[in-house]
Amino acid sequence: MNYFIHVTPKTKLFVRDIGKGEPVLFLHGWPVNAKMYEYQFTTLPARGIRCIAPDLRGFGKSDAPFTGYSYNQLADDIRMLVERLELKNYTLVGFSMGGAIAIRYMSRHLGYGVKKLILLGAAAPSFIQKTDFPYGLPSEEVNTIIQNTYRDRPNMLEEFGKKFFNQPISSAFRGWFQDLGLEASGHGTIKTAVSLRDEDLREDLSQIFAETYILHGKKDQICPFDLAKVMNRHISFSTLLPFENSGHGLFYDEREKVNDTLIELIAKSSAYK
Repeated sequence: MNYFIHVTPKTKLFVRDIGKGEPVLFLHGWPVNAKMYEYQFTTLPARGIRCIAPDLRGFGKSDAPFTGYSYNQLADDIRMLVERLELKNYTLVGFSMGGAIAIRYMSRHLGYGVKKLILLGAAAPSFIQKTDFPYGLPSEEVNTIIQNTYRDRPNMLEEFGKKFFNQPISSAFRGWFQDLGLEASGHGTIKTAVSLRDEDLREDLSQIFAETYILHGKKDQICPFDLAKVMNRHISFSTLLPFENSGHGLFYDEREKVNDTLIELIAKSSAYK
C-alpha cells in the first residue's frame, strides 16, 4: 500500500509499503525516488520481506519545502518515519545519497531500531575529493552538475545517467530512469546536490555499531570503489561485498545477485554478538 506520513508539521513523505514479514527500510539515491527499487520490490516481498521506501523530501511524491536538505534534517525525517511506523529490529538499506543519509542516521540517532545496515554504492564518507581525502569526484564536477541543473535539468539528468550503469540498458529503461529524476523538484535536486558536495561523514563512520554490509560496484564511475574500502576500514563489524560487473547502479546492473544477496543478508542471523 501507499500512504503519506508527516515528518514535520508542514512536510509529509510519500511511502511505498509492500509485503509482510521482516521489515526493511530502503532509502533511494539522488536524483531519483523510491521507484528505483522496482526490481527489488517485485522480488523481495515474495520471500517474506516487508519493503518500505519513502520518497525523500524534494523527490517523487513527497513534499518539497524550501529548506531542510541537510543530512541532519534528512536523517531526522527518517527517525520520525521510523517512530510513526513503530519499526523495530529492521534492516536499513541506503543507496548512493540514501546510503549517506543512512550513515548520518546511524550516527545522529544511534542507529535507532536498526538491526542491520546495508549500503549500496553509498556516496560516503565524502562524495568529493578533499585536500586530505583523494577519493570521490572532483568538486568542480559536482559544481558543474549543480550549474547545469539550474540551466537545463533534463539534459543534466541525461548526461548524469550515462555514467550510472555498467551493463547495457534499453533506451526505454534509460528514459524511464531519467523520468524518475524529472519527478523531483528542481529546488530539492539542487539543494541535495549541495549537501552531497559539502557534507562530510568521516567522523560518523566510527559511530556505527550495527552489523554492516557494503555492496559496491567495482566499475562505479560516480562513487568510486575506493569509497567502499574506506567505509569498510572505518565501520566496525562491516563486510565489503564487491560487485565485479556493476557500475553505480548495481541494483540493476546485477539485480539478481543484488536481490539474492539482500535476501540472504536480511535473513541471516547476526555474526556479531
